[in-house]
Amino acid sequence: MQPEPLSLSVGEAVPSAVFARPAQPAAVVVVAHGAGAGMEHPFLTGFTDALNDAGLATLRFNFPYREAGRKFPDKAPVAVETWKAAMDAALSRGGDLPVWACGKSFGGRMASMAVAEGMPAAGLVYLGYPLHPPGKPEKLRDAHLYGLPLPMLFLQGTRDPFALPGELEPVAERIGPNAVIQRVEGGNHSFEVRGQKRPADVIGAGLAGPVADFVRAHLPAADQPAG
Repeated sequence: MQPEPLSLSVGEAVPSAVFARPAQPAAVVVVAHGAGAGMEHPFLTGFTDALNDAGLATLRFNFPYREAGRKFPDKAPVAVETWKAAMDAALSRGGDLPVWACGKSFGGRMASMAVAEGMPAAGLVYLGYPLHPPGKPEKLRDAHLYGLPLPMLFLQGTRDPFALPGELEPVAERIGPNAVIQRVEGGNHSFEVRGQKRPADVIGAGLAGPVADFVRAHLPAADQPAG
Protein backbone atom coordinates (compact mmCIF):
# COMPACT_ATOMS: atom_id res chain seq x y z
CA MET A 1 0.00 0.00 0.00
CA GLN A 2 1.56 3.27 -1.17
CA PRO A 3 0.07 6.35 0.53
CA GLU A 4 -0.96 9.07 -1.92
CA PRO A 5 0.00 12.65 -1.00
CA LEU A 6 -2.66 15.22 -1.88
CA SER A 7 -3.23 18.95 -1.82
CA LEU A 8 -6.61 20.40 -0.92
CA SER A 9 -7.90 23.74 -2.17
CA VAL A 10 -9.39 25.95 0.55
CA GLY A 11 -9.65 29.52 -0.66
CA GLU A 12 -6.05 30.63 -1.17
CA ALA A 13 -4.73 27.91 1.14
CA VAL A 14 -3.45 24.55 -0.09
CA PRO A 15 -3.33 22.25 2.95
CA SER A 16 -1.78 18.80 2.65
CA ALA A 17 -3.52 15.44 2.88
CA VAL A 18 -2.58 11.78 2.61
CA PHE A 19 -4.82 9.02 1.24
CA ALA A 20 -4.07 5.38 2.07
CA ARG A 21 -6.08 2.51 0.62
CA PRO A 22 -5.50 -1.10 1.65
CA ALA A 23 -6.63 -3.98 -0.55
CA GLN A 24 -10.44 -4.28 -0.67
CA PRO A 25 -11.31 -1.70 2.00
CA ALA A 26 -14.74 -1.79 3.62
CA ALA A 27 -15.03 2.01 3.96
CA VAL A 28 -13.05 5.24 3.97
CA VAL A 29 -12.43 7.21 7.16
CA VAL A 30 -11.43 10.87 6.80
CA VAL A 31 -9.44 11.95 9.87
CA ALA A 32 -8.77 15.47 11.13
CA HIS A 33 -6.20 16.47 13.73
CA GLY A 34 -6.82 18.34 16.96
CA ALA A 35 -6.07 21.99 17.68
CA GLY A 36 -2.51 21.48 18.91
CA ALA A 37 -0.99 19.04 16.42
CA GLY A 38 -1.02 18.37 12.68
CA MET A 39 -1.76 15.32 10.58
CA GLU A 40 1.78 13.93 11.03
CA HIS A 41 1.49 13.66 14.82
CA PRO A 42 2.28 10.08 15.90
CA PHE A 43 -1.13 9.75 17.57
CA LEU A 44 -2.84 10.34 14.23
CA THR A 45 -0.46 8.29 12.10
CA GLY A 46 -0.65 5.40 14.55
CA PHE A 47 -4.44 5.61 14.46
CA THR A 48 -4.74 5.72 10.66
CA ASP A 49 -2.10 3.02 10.12
CA ALA A 50 -4.06 0.72 12.43
CA LEU A 51 -7.29 1.53 10.58
CA ASN A 52 -5.55 0.57 7.34
CA ASP A 53 -4.45 -2.71 8.93
CA ALA A 54 -8.10 -3.25 9.92
CA GLY A 55 -9.21 -2.95 6.29
CA LEU A 56 -10.31 0.68 6.15
CA ALA A 57 -8.98 3.32 3.79
CA THR A 58 -8.04 6.66 5.36
CA LEU A 59 -7.54 10.27 4.36
CA ARG A 60 -5.90 12.51 6.94
CA PHE A 61 -5.36 16.20 6.33
CA ASN A 62 -4.14 19.48 7.76
CA PHE A 63 -6.23 22.54 8.44
CA PRO A 64 -4.82 25.69 6.78
CA TYR A 65 -3.54 27.21 10.03
CA ARG A 66 -1.44 24.14 10.75
CA GLU A 67 -0.13 23.98 7.20
CA ALA A 68 0.99 27.61 7.54
CA GLY A 69 2.70 26.93 10.87
CA ARG A 70 0.29 29.02 12.92
CA LYS A 71 -0.73 27.92 16.42
CA PHE A 72 -4.22 29.36 16.68
CA PRO A 73 -6.90 27.22 14.95
CA ASP A 74 -8.84 28.46 11.96
CA LYS A 75 -12.26 29.95 12.57
CA ALA A 76 -15.19 27.59 12.06
CA PRO A 77 -16.11 28.68 8.48
CA VAL A 78 -12.57 27.95 7.25
CA ALA A 79 -12.38 24.66 9.16
CA VAL A 80 -15.76 23.57 7.77
CA GLU A 81 -14.69 24.49 4.24
CA THR A 82 -11.53 22.43 4.74
CA TRP A 83 -13.57 19.47 5.92
CA LYS A 84 -15.76 19.69 2.82
CA ALA A 85 -12.68 19.75 0.57
CA ALA A 86 -11.23 16.70 2.35
CA MET A 87 -14.53 14.87 2.09
CA ASP A 88 -14.75 15.64 -1.63
CA ALA A 89 -11.24 14.22 -2.10
CA ALA A 90 -12.18 11.06 -0.21
CA LEU A 91 -15.46 10.60 -2.09
CA SER A 92 -13.67 10.94 -5.43
CA ARG A 93 -11.24 8.18 -4.45
CA GLY A 94 -13.59 5.92 -2.53
CA GLY A 95 -15.87 4.95 -5.39
CA ASP A 96 -18.98 3.36 -3.89
CA LEU A 97 -17.44 2.95 -0.42
CA PRO A 98 -19.10 4.59 2.60
CA VAL A 99 -17.06 7.61 3.72
CA TRP A 100 -16.94 8.46 7.43
CA ALA A 101 -15.77 11.65 9.14
CA CYS A 102 -13.55 11.35 12.21
CA GLY A 103 -11.56 13.86 14.19
CA LYS A 104 -9.52 14.43 17.31
CA SER A 105 -11.14 17.06 19.55
CA PHE A 106 -11.34 20.28 17.46
CA GLY A 107 -11.20 18.24 14.25
CA GLY A 108 -14.16 16.10 15.27
CA ARG A 109 -16.23 19.08 16.38
CA MET A 110 -15.58 20.79 13.05
CA ALA A 111 -16.58 17.58 11.25
CA SER A 112 -19.93 17.59 13.04
CA MET A 113 -20.46 21.24 12.17
CA ALA A 114 -19.70 20.49 8.52
CA VAL A 115 -22.24 17.65 8.55
CA ALA A 116 -24.79 19.96 10.19
CA GLU A 117 -24.20 22.31 7.24
CA GLY A 118 -24.87 19.57 4.71
CA MET A 119 -21.57 17.74 4.23
CA PRO A 120 -22.32 14.11 3.32
CA ALA A 121 -20.93 11.42 5.63
CA ALA A 122 -21.85 7.83 6.42
CA GLY A 123 -21.15 8.47 10.10
CA LEU A 124 -19.13 10.50 12.61
CA VAL A 125 -16.42 9.42 15.05
CA TYR A 126 -15.17 11.75 17.78
CA LEU A 127 -11.80 11.10 19.43
CA GLY A 128 -12.30 13.17 22.57
CA TYR A 129 -15.22 15.47 21.83
CA PRO A 130 -14.61 18.95 23.35
CA LEU A 131 -18.08 19.39 24.82
CA HIS A 132 -16.97 22.45 26.80
CA PRO A 133 -13.73 24.22 27.77
CA PRO A 134 -12.11 22.59 30.81
CA GLY A 135 -13.68 23.85 34.02
CA LYS A 136 -16.52 25.62 32.18
CA PRO A 137 -19.30 23.01 31.85
CA GLU A 138 -21.87 25.75 31.30
CA LYS A 139 -20.30 26.64 27.92
CA LEU A 140 -21.60 23.66 25.96
CA ARG A 141 -20.76 23.07 22.30
CA ASP A 142 -23.67 20.78 21.55
CA ALA A 143 -26.47 22.70 19.82
CA HIS A 144 -25.56 21.61 16.30
CA LEU A 145 -25.47 17.91 17.25
CA TYR A 146 -29.18 17.55 17.81
CA GLY A 147 -31.06 16.38 14.77
CA LEU A 148 -28.08 14.70 13.10
CA PRO A 149 -29.46 11.27 12.13
CA LEU A 150 -26.23 9.49 11.19
CA PRO A 151 -24.38 7.04 13.47
CA MET A 152 -22.01 8.74 15.90
CA LEU A 153 -19.35 7.22 18.13
CA PHE A 154 -17.94 9.29 20.99
CA LEU A 155 -14.66 7.83 22.25
CA GLN A 156 -13.90 9.68 25.48
CA GLY A 157 -11.47 9.20 28.35
CA THR A 158 -12.89 9.07 31.85
CA ARG A 159 -10.42 11.81 32.93
CA ASP A 160 -11.08 14.08 29.95
CA PRO A 161 -11.79 17.57 31.36
CA PHE A 162 -13.54 18.53 28.12
CA ALA A 163 -16.35 16.03 28.88
CA LEU A 164 -16.18 14.20 32.17
CA PRO A 165 -18.36 11.18 32.93
CA GLY A 166 -21.96 12.28 33.35
CA GLU A 167 -21.57 15.35 31.12
CA LEU A 168 -21.61 13.85 27.65
CA GLU A 169 -24.16 11.12 28.41
CA PRO A 170 -27.21 13.44 28.60
CA VAL A 171 -26.17 14.94 25.26
CA ALA A 172 -25.98 11.52 23.62
CA GLU A 173 -29.34 10.56 25.11
CA ARG A 174 -30.90 13.69 23.67
CA ILE A 175 -29.32 13.05 20.25
CA GLY A 176 -30.90 9.61 20.18
CA PRO A 177 -29.93 5.94 19.79
CA ASN A 178 -27.65 6.74 16.84
CA ALA A 179 -25.17 8.30 19.33
CA VAL A 180 -22.95 5.88 21.26
CA ILE A 181 -20.41 6.73 23.97
CA GLN A 182 -17.46 4.46 24.64
CA ARG A 183 -15.31 5.47 27.60
CA VAL A 184 -11.59 4.75 27.83
CA GLU A 185 -10.99 4.02 31.50
CA GLY A 186 -8.43 6.38 33.01
CA GLY A 187 -7.84 8.23 29.74
CA ASN A 188 -7.30 11.98 29.60
CA HIS A 189 -8.00 14.20 26.58
CA SER A 190 -5.02 12.64 24.78
CA PHE A 191 -6.14 9.15 25.91
CA GLU A 192 -3.06 8.84 28.10
CA VAL A 193 -3.75 6.59 31.08
CA ARG A 194 -2.05 7.37 34.37
CA GLY A 195 0.57 4.75 35.18
CA GLN A 196 0.82 3.50 31.59
CA LYS A 197 3.82 4.80 29.63
CA ARG A 198 2.85 4.37 25.97
CA PRO A 199 4.08 6.24 22.89
CA ALA A 200 1.51 8.42 21.14
CA ASP A 201 1.38 6.15 18.08
CA VAL A 202 0.54 3.16 20.26
CA ILE A 203 -2.20 5.14 22.01
CA GLY A 204 -3.68 6.17 18.67
CA ALA A 205 -3.47 2.64 17.31
CA GLY A 206 -5.33 1.38 20.36
CA LEU A 207 -8.40 3.39 19.37
CA ALA A 208 -8.59 1.94 15.87
CA GLY A 209 -10.20 -1.34 16.98
CA PRO A 210 -13.40 0.13 18.44
CA VAL A 211 -13.65 2.60 15.55
CA ALA A 212 -13.29 -0.13 12.93
CA ASP A 213 -15.85 -2.29 14.76
CA PHE A 214 -18.32 0.62 14.85
CA VAL A 215 -17.84 1.42 11.16
CA ARG A 216 -18.26 -2.22 10.13
CA ALA A 217 -21.37 -2.57 12.32
CA HIS A 218 -22.95 0.25 10.31
CA LEU A 219 -22.02 -0.89 6.82
CA PRO A 220 -24.94 -1.18 4.39
CA ALA A 221 -26.42 -4.67 4.51
CA ALA A 222 -24.99 -5.56 1.10
CA ASP A 223 -21.48 -4.79 2.35
CA GLN A 224 -21.68 -6.72 5.60
CA PRO A 225 -19.20 -9.62 5.83
CA ALA A 226 -20.76 -13.03 5.30
CA GLY A 227 -21.34 -15.38 8.22
